[in-house]
Amino acid sequence: MAKGIKVGDEVAITATVRKRVTEDRVSVSIPNYGFPHSIVDRTSTLKKGQRIELTGDVLRVDENTVTVNLSPPVTVDIDVARLVTSYVPPKRKAPLVDKAT
Repeated sequence: MAKGIKVGDEVAITATVRKRVTEDRVSVSIPNYGFPHSIVDRTSTLKKGQRIELTGDVLRVDENTVTVNLSPPVTVDIDVARLVTSYVPPKRKAPLVDKAT
């Protein structure tokens, strides 16, 4: 696992705006992802060619690829993803075993 990215981490992917599909949807091009992807943009300030960061949680990590939940899941090269927040499991407040009486 390169770059220390693991399942549960929040990562960012830089995408390029391709065109405006509807009033509130924009088509974006994600590097190393061969399928069309669109996002909701109600601000209507995004223009063609502008770069935008998409963030999501990591669902799966392979040798050279990472699957990120961008609704739907997107699989890209691990070099494209940038770590934003590392996942920290919740701390247990009470022990699993009851106290002896």
